[in-house]
Amino acid sequence: MKKIFLFACLLLTEPAFSQQAPKPYGPLPTNAQLKWHEMEMYCLIHFGVNTYLDHEWGFGDEDPALVNPVQFNAKQIVDAAKAGGFKGIVVVAKHHDGLCLWPTKTTDHNISHSKWKNGKGDILKEYQLACKQAGMKMGIYCSPWDRNNSAYGTPAYLKIYQAQLKELYANYGPLFISWHDGANGGNGYYGGARETRNIDQSHYYEWDSTWGITRKMQPGAVLFGDVGPDVRWVGNEEGHAGVTCWATYTPHAPDKNRKPANGYVISEEGTEGARNGTYWLPAECDVPIRPGWFYHTSQNAQVKTPSELLDLYYESVGRGAALDLGLSPDQRGLLNDNDVTSLKGFGKLLQQTFAVNLARGAALKASNIRANDAAKYGPQHLLDNDRYTYWATDDAVTNPSLTIGLTGNKTFNVIRLRENIKLGQRIGAIAVDAMQNGAWKEIATATSIGANRLIRLPQNITTDKVRLRITDAPVCIALSDFGLYKEPVYLHPPSIKRDKSGMITIVPGYADLPVHYTIDGTIPTMKSPIYQHSFLFAEGGTVRAASFSKQVAGDIKTGIFGIGKKGWQIIDAQAGSHAENVIDEDEQTDWNTLTPEQGAAPRNEVIIDMGKTQLVKAFTYLPRQDKIEEGLIGKYAFYISNNGKDWEKASAGDFHNIEANPVQQLVLLSTPVKARYFKFSAVHINHGEGVSVAELGIITK
Repeated sequence: MKKIFLFACLLLTEPAFSQQAPKPYGPLPTNAQLKWHEMEMYCLIHFGVNTYLDHEWGFGDEDPALVNPVQFNAKQIVDAAKAGGFKGIVVVAKHHDGLCLWPTKTTDHNISHSKWKNGKGDILKEYQLACKQAGMKMGIYCSPWDRNNSAYGTPAYLKIYQAQLKELYANYGPLFISWHDGANGGNGYYGGARETRNIDQSHYYEWDSTWGITRKMQPGAVLFGDVGPDVRWVGNEEGHAGVTCWATYTPHAPDKNRKPANGYVISEEGTEGARNGTYWLPAECDVPIRPGWFYHTSQNAQVKTPSELLDLYYESVGRGAALDLGLSPDQRGLLNDNDVTSLKGFGKLLQQTFAVNLARGAALKASNIRANDAAKYGPQHLLDNDRYTYWATDDAVTNPSLTIGLTGNKTFNVIRLRENIKLGQRIGAIAVDAMQNGAWKEIATATSIGANRLIRLPQNITTDKVRLRITDAPVCIALSDFGLYKEPVYLHPPSIKRDKSGMITIVPGYADLPVHYTIDGTIPTMKSPIYQHSFLFAEGGTVRAASFSKQVAGDIKTGIFGIGKKGWQIIDAQAGSHAENVIDEDEQTDWNTLTPEQGAAPRNEVIIDMGKTQLVKAFTYLPRQDKIEEGLIGKYAFYISNNGKDWEKASAGDFHNIEANPVQQLVLLSTPVKARYFKFSAVHINHGEGVSVAELGIITK
């Protein structure tokens, strides 16, 4: 009898029409992918022979003895990343030049043949220990392409590459990610052959068996590649995902009009994903903190500011992707102070923004709760800081609403939403209203909620009541998080522009705040001159500017300029190519030979008269800025002359990674030279039958 009575009591305490949990919708993340989503941000560390040669990609013939980071301190680098709010690092163990930063048994081209620690050092081991000490996770990047190895392109190399992965997995784990770059095949040293070797990216690396090594030895690690298999490349190196960004994706077969990667391609869907994609394959947004991935002294003033990093955070993590920020230790083996300061400032902005959920303690009223089971599926789970407890609705209710009665008036400008992605990405669109003057006013909309959706409002909202409306969902919802946040006061940097006559214009970010500036590269303070009108800056150099209020000093904007182009003339170029656009100081116009006159072969060089003799220390090349790959230059030659007839080659080389990272390239000459004329020649164009160049410039200081 007691058992029957107890059973009856239990029945009375259970909901009358209890339902099971919502059925999963679409592809689902693995446990490793869930942990990856929870990290949100990590850093990619580039260091090697390129650091000492001022290169982005090495050819493979570099001497390991170049590498000697006498002050290398993995703790300084890892701690700086942690101060920025990052949860882990990915160490580039081997870049395309083939130099292994650990004492591998697979090749002599490794750190043991460097001068650092008399060949007894192990850079990866020091990172591993620093991560353990800091409570940070660690991942590994090992380039499949090896421009040093004589066996590359043959079946023998695959065994070498797989052996390298096995060493890394066995000795430096546990790892949270194994990162496989999409750059594969091309010219290289290859043990002295100095030739071009092309491979079939779909089959050469035998990805199934190669990835199988990761699955076996590092089961907790996700695999990153251009198209996965666990994390996909977002399709740019600018740090942002699509405004709509689905975690689901279907890889495409190769297309001759698109860049291939591991046998597949990244199209615009790499940025946005696909609502009904075949796989759970979320995006990673990789972007360097500087213009380049490796350290270059010339870029010390071009480190992204804390507010610029915050913008990237909203455009990556805030769209359900991950932010992978590139850090580049210098020749000493340390991060530059500018990088450390920016990371610290960014981390402080994040902490101040998300420390307090202003919706905490709110009264929540849902239009529907699954089976009326509030304990299990009620909206209170939105405020418990648990990604996997959730508010759910009945199966037939796909457009519910939720009213949030705040504990008094609150002022916010950031809204955060998350789904319980263990049940898939279910919500297609939402809208948020605020009670204003006694009526509901729509203040925000968003799509593709997923693991994380941050809505940054254009202005502060003050209210005591907010309403969430689910406006598109194919199935019932499983929403796990709702938050309201307020960013601290900070000042975005102004913008700096120069016209062809050499006049500098600084556009303030705030009309009511003064902008202070310097023209010698030093950091502006409130004692620096106040910008009032345009000024002549014809000889070039570095301009830095910032807004100031009584309480806050704003982020600093840096403009690096060559000599002014007033009086410059185009002497020779293909007719109709608009070569004058390369000296008009307008990034949106270009010199373009992609459509030559009928019957004429494209001429991919331009000759410029600077009007007088200059001491040329470097030149700059700005690729086209419209995100189109045709006409981007892979190899160049730069010539100088004093009479416009007799030419001397002053520099020649490669513009590596230009498609993924089309930023201004600065090429220092080995020896400064005096010249009145220069000729810029595109020796190899990566895509297309002609060239497209936005700007060319000359540095004299």
